[in-house]
Amino acid sequence: MEVNSSYWDQIKIQMKGRNLSNKSLSTWLDPIQFVESKVTQDRLRFILGVPNPLHQYYVVENLQDKIIAEISDSYKSPFEVEFVITGQALPLPPESPQALEEAFSKTQPAAYPVYKDTRTQSDPLNNEMSFSTFVVGKNSEFAHAACYNVARNPGADDYNPLFIFGPVGMGKTHLLHAAGNHIRESSPHLRITYISFERFLNECIAAMRHHQMDKFRLKYRDSTDVLLVDDIQYIGKGEATQNEFFHIINTFIDLKKQVIVASDRMPKDILNIEDRNRTRLERGLIADITMPDVETRIAILRYKAEKLGLRISEDVVTYVAKISKRSIRELEGNLKKIKMFSELQGLEINYDLVKRVLAQHETQATISVEEIQRIVTDHFEIKLCDLKSSARAKQIVVPRQIAMYLIKKFLDKSLVDIGKAFGGRDHTTVMNAIQRVHHLQSNDQDIFKDIEELATRIHNITGV
Repeated sequence: MEVNSSYWDQIKIQMKGRNLSNKSLSTWLDPIQFVESKVTQDRLRFILGVPNPLHQYYVVENLQDKIIAEISDSYKSPFEVEFVITGQALPLPPESPQALEEAFSKTQPAAYPVYKDTRTQSDPLNNEMSFSTFVVGKNSEFAHAACYNVARNPGADDYNPLFIFGPVGMGKTHLLHAAGNHIRESSPHLRITYISFERFLNECIAAMRHHQMDKFRLKYRDSTDVLLVDDIQYIGKGEATQNEFFHIINTFIDLKKQVIVASDRMPKDILNIEDRNRTRLERGLIADITMPDVETRIAILRYKAEKLGLRISEDVVTYVAKISKRSIRELEGNLKKIKMFSELQGLEINYDLVKRVLAQHETQATISVEEIQRIVTDHFEIKLCDLKSSARAKQIVVPRQIAMYLIKKFLDKSLVDIGKAFGGRDHTTVMNAIQRVHHLQSNDQDIFKDIEELATRIHNITGV
């Protein structure tokens, strides 16, 4: 198959045909041009050109997976995709922070890596994610120390498996990579595999379908000494995959090989996981990582600004740190927005500019009604539709009442608005539910602990 500009044009046509409802797709896809293709090692590299850094950022964050999937349908051999900046201008309305806000609606910090289609290999470690580049605060000092100790002595019984948990965007992935990089440097003979659980799931399913489970087990049980698994909260998606994973963990522990996993929730809060498997995750050391306080966020911003070559005043650093309450990822994303807008508009970074760029972000609620409902349903292991249903069973009613109470506490929504969010209940029902929770907190120790834990999770997201 000849890979050239005609091939790329056909890929774009197919993508637009599959995504007819996506009105903005053409805006971002059409300017992407085929630059060249070349063989590197054992794979073909597709080099695609984008107009400027903003376009590159958006494509990597929002379109890269779709492009990879589309190419994979017709090109069956291993390949890489790289997005390079061609220098052409992308029209952007002047004085338009809102346009940037929309473009970055899914903002995450990105280093714009070359995407490798390595379906039979592990994901690469990020060399920039080391212990020395991780800003430690009170929120993360225990998790950082635990990972560092494991990296110095992988396989020790007291730390195997090491389970790191905390909300999205707090630095769990950074610590996984840091541990892997340290082990690779100090013990180069050890074979390290880093992988997301969703990728593990897909590989396991593919191995089952193609009757290649022996090859799959060889990769993880026999060809790996240190296993780093991200986003393990998805382990409940498949029973067979779950069991296969825990056979691997048992093998690793028996052979004194190290396992480190990261999750956005504690083992007891992971849905659809068997008790024996939950116990296995709890066997080693559990370390949490939460949202850093303002002082730590300021320190992180200073470090990130220096890495990006930005000179920004203390009032700007403090302002960005105070409004970025949800995650470190959000903190980094806001800094990148400021840098991008400053460069595109040719303006100096000052307090007034930053206020304009982040104005929409500042006025947004730090957590939504739906997010609080989701936190409650995850905690009590029930479905979201149950909260909004007319079900009167105690295991549904109490979580529903607690969710109403938390929404009132953290968002101060009206009783009418809260009622609408729970299937159209009237304000009297909501008021009674909140009063009921107040009573339960004083008289039921288990309910008190549940509410304390839920409130802590919400606080870690909002910072308030």
